[in-house]
Amino acid sequence: MSSERKIICKFDHVTKKFPGVTALDRVSFEIAIGEVHAIVGENGAGKSTLMNVLSGVYPPTEGDVYFQDQKVSFQSPHMAQKMGIAMIHQELSLAPHMTVAENVFINRMPKKTSSLIDKGKMAEQCKKYLNDLGVYHIEPNTIVKNLSTSEQQLVEIAKAMSLNAKLVIMDEPTSSLTPTEVEFLIHIIEKLRSQEVAILYISHKLEEVLRISDYITVMRDGRHIKTALKEELDEHKMISLMVGRNFEKAVEREFKSYNKSEFPILSVRHIYDYTGKVKDVSFDLYKGEILGLTGLVGAGRTELLQCIFGANKMKSGEIYIEGKRVQIKECQDAIANGIALIPEGRKTQGLFLKMTVEENMLMVYQQQQTGSLGMLKKKALRGAAGGQRERLAIKTPSLEQKIINLSGGNQQKVILARWLLNKPKILFMDEPTNGIDVGAKKEIYKIIIELAASGVSVIMVSSEMTEVLSLSDRIMVMHDGMIRGKISHKEATQEKIMEFTLDKLEK
Repeated sequence: MSSERKIICKFDHVTKKFPGVTALDRVSFEIAIGEVHAIVGENGAGKSTLMNVLSGVYPPTEGDVYFQDQKVSFQSPHMAQKMGIAMIHQELSLAPHMTVAENVFINRMPKKTSSLIDKGKMAEQCKKYLNDLGVYHIEPNTIVKNLSTSEQQLVEIAKAMSLNAKLVIMDEPTSSLTPTEVEFLIHIIEKLRSQEVAILYISHKLEEVLRISDYITVMRDGRHIKTALKEELDEHKMISLMVGRNFEKAVEREFKSYNKSEFPILSVRHIYDYTGKVKDVSFDLYKGEILGLTGLVGAGRTELLQCIFGANKMKSGEIYIEGKRVQIKECQDAIANGIALIPEGRKTQGLFLKMTVEENMLMVYQQQQTGSLGMLKKKALRGAAGGQRERLAIKTPSLEQKIINLSGGNQQKVILARWLLNKPKILFMDEPTNGIDVGAKKEIYKIIIELAASGVSVIMVSSEMTEVLSLSDRIMVMHDGMIRGKISHKEATQEKIMEFTLDKLEK
């Protein structure tokens, strides 16, 4: 089969570097016309970065991309679209208040005159593209917000076909679909294949990958590991290739063991949220424990922390702190009960970029430090901020420095300092080292270990396997809003975590 392949796209030693991070490292492989080519790998393997390079979101730092025998360097997604590359993101990008036809032909609607849109012709052409895919139940004049997720996905594919796409990138296309909808999507993919459209298919659902793909490429740590016919692989071989590396600890620490006779500082029982992202979650957290929480992006890890912290409303369930049931309806309730949360997106959720280091650091603490007339004790506040700067080794010229000028690692330390001033008993950390360099990561690890040693209980959400295994006394793995595995440090291996992550082990 390989000798008959007509190559439509080729990656030749493609490297992409961001400050402090090599996201892609000399990636090379090929995709053929009319081929479903799956790309699999752990979170952070480089799959999305590679697709963003191909679709024109950003250029490679080194290496070349070839499309239809031409060396290409797309400066924008629009340029990639014009060449015949369409990307259907996991988060669909249709305009919800426009019709199906308007979305399919957005920015290129047929016109009767220079200013008058030919809606009849547009609807007719839209209908043709939908029918060519075997889609007969979606009307061109339907408002997109009234469609289901799977129907919106079909509109995205029709839009790609209207652009004469030769290669369609699908990023986790079945993550929000029912089994019936998945079957219909697979039928659509078969149609595209028969029309000699190449499909790049990113998915964590390995059984699905084996069912629909012709070739499978495995990526790990930004590198191309293997490309093979699907017949040469099975789920266990793929998991082995995805994990692959010998485990090297990111940091050394003494791990703690816990037994059921010990009294948990936090107990969560049968929690559900209103979004459906958290389903019947129960667990215990012990004093001085680092509890790692891992799973795929979208598994519900962030939503679980936000639900317990009061940032998202809890639909049902119970929360106990030191054996006493507590009601947490908003963030202030959690703070009053000794819980702190360091969010995932530090620039969008954690930092006030126009404010100083000191102002960011004292955001929560100063509310509790007022004099008898309500005047802020400025000297005490300045002393507290200075103490945290020294304790966490925050590198800044002064406390008056605008926080936007600090490195990612030092910004993260400022958010950590904000909550440590409140002396929390329980600390939630959501991807605490995301987007910071190796040196800063090690400093954050040291701080987390010291906090646990001082008696603070930590729940750490992380997508980095090495981080989870190096720091966690116990590890919980989430999948589809539920806890799929609880593993002690002694039992934890990369393979076991990955199998729970992909929902491959008996519960």
